[in-house]
Amino acid sequence: MIKTKTKTNKLVKIAIFGAVAFVVMLFEFPIYPMPPFLKFDFSDLPALIIAFSLGPIAGIICELIKNLLYVIVRGSGTGFVGELANFLIGSSLCLAAGVLYNIHKTKKMAIISLGVATIFMAIVGSIFNYYVLIPFYENAMNFPIEAIVNMSHAVNSLIVDKFTLILFGIFPFNLIKGIIISIITIIIYKSISKLL
Repeated sequence: MIKTKTKTNKLVKIAIFGAVAFVVMLFEFPIYPMPPFLKFDFSDLPALIIAFSLGPIAGIICELIKNLLYVIVRGSGTGFVGELANFLIGSSLCLAAGVLYNIHKTKKMAIISLGVATIFMAIVGSIFNYYVLIPFYENAMNFPIEAIVNMSHAVNSLIVDKFTLILFGIFPFNLIKGIIISIITIIIYKSISKLL
C-alpha cells in the first residue's frame, strides 16, 4: 500500500511538472545572433528539477509530457521535428544531470552534474541535428538545407553551410540554454526540493 502511494505521488509530481513545463514552453523568444528557428524557453527547468528530485527517468517523462501537450494544444509547424528535437535535447540534459546528481546529492555535485549535462546536451544536440533532425526536417517539410543555411546566415555571417550551422548556431545555442537553465536550477532547487 505504501509503495503504491509513493508511486502515485511520484506520477502526480511528474505530471504537474510536465504541465508546468508545457505552459512555460509557450513563452519562447529568439536569441540573437542564433538562427531564427532556434527559440529559447525555460521549459527544461521543471524537467531538470524533477530529474534532480526523482531521478533522470522522471525528468525524461516530464519532457515527453511537455512535448505531447504542446503537439495536442498547438499542433506542429515543423512536421514534429521541433518537438522531437526539444524532447531529445531536453532529455539529454535531464539524463546526464539526473544520473550524476543522484549519485551524490550535494551542492558541489549539483554544479558538476549541471556543467557536464550542459556540455553533453550541446554535443547531443549537435549530433542529432546534423545526422537526424535537419535531414528529417528537409524531407518532412520539403525545405532544403540551403534555405535553412541562408536564413541562418542572414543573422550570423559565420554560418555558410550545414557544418557551420551546427558549429556556430546549434552548439552555442544549446550551450547558452544549458548554462542559463543550470544557473536558475542552482538558485531555486533547494527551496523547491522541500516541496518535492
